[in-house]
Amino acid sequence: MYQRIRDLREDKDMTQTQIAEILNCSQRVYSNYEKGERDIPTDILIALAKFHNTSTDYILGLTNKK
Repeated sequence: MYQRIRDLREDKDMTQTQIAEILNCSQRVYSNYEKGERDIPTDILIALAKFHNTSTDYILGLTNKK
């Protein structure tokens, strides 16, 4: 899951800071999400899926279909 959110961000050529601003969190908190050092809250997971136009199942690794 953590690699997937990083890949999705990099596919859009965005920085962690840019994504963090969209999610209303700090860059450090978002970095911890990508590194797996912090669990991703459900509301953040949903926001990421909507922003990247994908499903939460894809982000969670339950499917490979974006």
